[in-house]
Amino acid sequence: MNYGEYDIRYLKGVGEKTARLYNKLGIFTVDDLIRHYPRKYLDYGNTVSVKDAPPDTPVFIKATMITPVKESMIRKGLTLYKCNFSDGETVIRVTIFNNKYLAKALRTFDDYILYGKVEKTFTSASMSSPQIERADKAEVHPVYPTTEKLSVKAISNSVRNALALVGKIPETLSDDILKKYDLVSLDFATRQIHFPTDEKNVEPARHRLIFDELLTLQLGLLKLKEKDVKGNSCKIKKDFTNEFYSLLPFTPTGAQQRAVADCIEDMQSDRMMNRLIQGDVGSGKTAVAGAVIYTVIKNGAQAALMAPTEILATQHFESFKKLFASTDVRVALLTGSVKAGEKKEIKRALCNGEIDLIVGTHALIQNDVEFENLGLVCTDEQHRFGVQQRANLAMKGDNPHLMVMSATPIPRTLGLIIYGDLDISLLDELPPGRQEIRTDVVTSAYHKRIYKFIRDAVDRGEQAYIVCSLVDEGESDLISAKEYADNLAKNEFVGYSVGLLHGKMKPAEKDKVMQSFAEGETQILVSTTVVEVGVDVPNATVMLIENADRFGLSQLHQLRGRVGRGKNKSYCILVSDNKSDSSRERLQVMKHTSNGFDIADYDLKSRGPGDFFGKRQHGLPDLKIADMLEDTETLRQCRECALKMLESDPRLDGYPELCERINNMFRKTDY
Repeated sequence: MNYGEYDIRYLKGVGEKTARLYNKLGIFTVDDLIRHYPRKYLDYGNTVSVKDAPPDTPVFIKATMITPVKESMIRKGLTLYKCNFSDGETVIRVTIFNNKYLAKALRTFDDYILYGKVEKTFTSASMSSPQIERADKAEVHPVYPTTEKLSVKAISNSVRNALALVGKIPETLSDDILKKYDLVSLDFATRQIHFPTDEKNVEPARHRLIFDELLTLQLGLLKLKEKDVKGNSCKIKKDFTNEFYSLLPFTPTGAQQRAVADCIEDMQSDRMMNRLIQGDVGSGKTAVAGAVIYTVIKNGAQAALMAPTEILATQHFESFKKLFASTDVRVALLTGSVKAGEKKEIKRALCNGEIDLIVGTHALIQNDVEFENLGLVCTDEQHRFGVQQRANLAMKGDNPHLMVMSATPIPRTLGLIIYGDLDISLLDELPPGRQEIRTDVVTSAYHKRIYKFIRDAVDRGEQAYIVCSLVDEGESDLISAKEYADNLAKNEFVGYSVGLLHGKMKPAEKDKVMQSFAEGETQILVSTTVVEVGVDVPNATVMLIENADRFGLSQLHQLRGRVGRGKNKSYCILVSDNKSDSSRERLQVMKHTSNGFDIADYDLKSRGPGDFFGKRQHGLPDLKIADMLEDTETLRQCRECALKMLESDPRLDGYPELCERINNMFRKTDY
């Protein structure tokens, strides 16, 4: 029998009531329990004397019980048990609350290990409710994440029973892999991580279990990618890349050309393309998409590009309409605000093959939108769309090629995990002519000078963004965007056109505000971070970010990328009164670094992986022991190992236990 799937209710000493407590911790089976790893250890052999015990710090004291237990009921439901111990030099008065089983088990003149805080006076010492173990059973004890009414000791006993039930844990890896990566056996690692016979065994046990978890994740993602590989129903017979390049007013960068070549190679192969084009702000993803779209259309198929907002969709539409003006490519725009009659005509033309490229928003995935021959689906700012939304658009064709674009820099170390199911092309060069944005870090004492700087820029015919982190008054001590915009319009920027954009506006309102800014009617736009992914406004040259220390560096970099898109010199001003060294250091990184991937790497090191996983966490299995921040070298090894394993054994027939672990890991995810 596979005891790993054994319901936790039926494990010795658990039952229905305790099982519900385990369920709160996400533990439903014996396997879940065995993977509920300790967060730290208590070494009962590491003792100190009472006189050496530091104040307010739990310590281990080896002591002999020198008086019998005295019981006294303080009130109903509260019983105290008191007794004295001695470490050979000092008497320790011990009080135990409501634990008659422990009190009855204690024997006078036996040796024990007491764990807890020691309270000392000049003449005596005491401990209140210490953990007490027999000295002859002193060992390293695991401390588990727990929940109310479920003690660490209860979990520890359950884990012992679970390990006894499953017996020897089958090895999942070959001897060659164990030797190459210096790994202990899975059975040894599992038992030692819970109950180490020596503290020295904990680290190799952790390393093996981390390796297993990351290898299982990598293999699962690679096999999912393989499973998702569908036959190429839109095989590209001729490459029209050079013809497209002749339409451009510039020469594409080497990175752009490599990304386009990757896509063409995918589409000429026997499988459909499933590729992420990931590039920093301003790296030229749209030109890459244009080249791929052009080649697909010239090969007789249709293409669809989906953007997260109407204004971004409209901007893409205008760009492609202008780009393809001298060709026979027919481009249309489909968004929620298109009039009913025009919508009907667009849908008819799309269904009849009279439109080659449709650009739009979520409106593209409505049931009545049909294509004659959809060959390519492209989504911009892919993290704004759920997996299902992209799938819904792809279902409108016969396994069309899929391209997703993202300007959100993900640290290189996390890219393998987050996008493990996609092929990746990186745009790591900026097109010539893109100016570096001057970035300054100042305090709020500079506001008067900053406002004059903005007025001077607007007087030259340029525009400015002012970004703050909150919308409503009362959310904190920070001034709200609404109040700030009103104050500026009435004081510093009287006579100038000041707009306001925030996340609580309806989509149509946001689009109207951004359209006004894009067309130059609004000169200064006060905004929350909703402007982070916005339209291209080449005339905007100043980005002022208030309370910049409240943002992640990657987010600041995205915001900074809203300026520097035109011919004029651009500026980003970060205002912060936070005096902490870490905050100052982070903002100095922004001042001296313009590469989004380097910034993302630094942000990962200083803030942890939460920011990067947040947007896509729904699609990833939970990791029990591996840490993306600490285990990057192991992740690299696991990627290498996974690729070699699949190369020599594509179905992993030689690794049945590992296959079962992969299935278990991915069973509860959105993949």
